[in-house]
Amino acid sequence: MGDGMKRAPQLKLPKKLSEGEELFALHCLFSGLTPEREYAFCEGRKFRADFAFPRHKLLVEIEGGTWINGRHNRPSNFEAECRKYAEAAIREWLVIRVTTAMVKSGEAIDMVRRALG
Repeated sequence: MGDGMKRAPQLKLPKKLSEGEELFALHCLFSGLTPEREYAFCEGRKFRADFAFPRHKLLVEIEGGTWINGRHNRPSNFEAECRKYAEAAIREWLVIRVTTAMVKSGEAIDMVRRALG
């Protein structure tokens, strides 16, 4: 850009909102639960959980795209997810994996409430 014009700063767009994650967040709100979102549970790795209740060492993963060959179902991503869940287990986290359908039915929030006692 030799004409004296400055380049616009690169903006990082937020990830697309997941219907299941947003609905689960509402279920938590109405249940009086305050999980942390996009929680980094593994120092030194980029692993993040959709929702976490750190005091209880509980992670909640909303698995999207289960019927449309979504990201979690592709071989390389599935393997990465296996590593992520193994690291969570090694660090003694309880991981509850649910689908968007389970969130919509209320089953997911019921499982989390039971896990929290």
